[in-house]
Amino acid sequence: MNIENDIKKLINENEICLFMKGTPEAPQCGFSMAVSNILKHLGINFKGVDVLASNDLRQGIKDFSDWPTIPQLYIKGEFIGGCDIVKEMFEKGDLKKLLEEKSLI
Repeated sequence: MNIENDIKKLINENEICLFMKGTPEAPQCGFSMAVSNILKHLGINFKGVDVLASNDLRQGIKDFSDWPTIPQLYIKGEFIGGCDIVKEMFEKGDLKKLLEEKSLI
């Protein structure tokens, strides 16, 4: 199993992909819950990927993005950032604007 290929596949097959601790229905950390709730608030369909299901996946996504923390949000293949960045973009209206530009809302 090649974890990098698995990650690429998840990102390419899902327009909005959130690598998180837990699931959108049952987040396992506050940061993952915050990003998940922002996406739900915007009425966005997204793929939640539970990094706690596999140590390889948990470390693999950090290596893949060169970003040290979880959650990590990808929109149409582009790495957006983690909790602080997503929250800031949401508060400024930039996240909604980005999603509109990409015809996702």
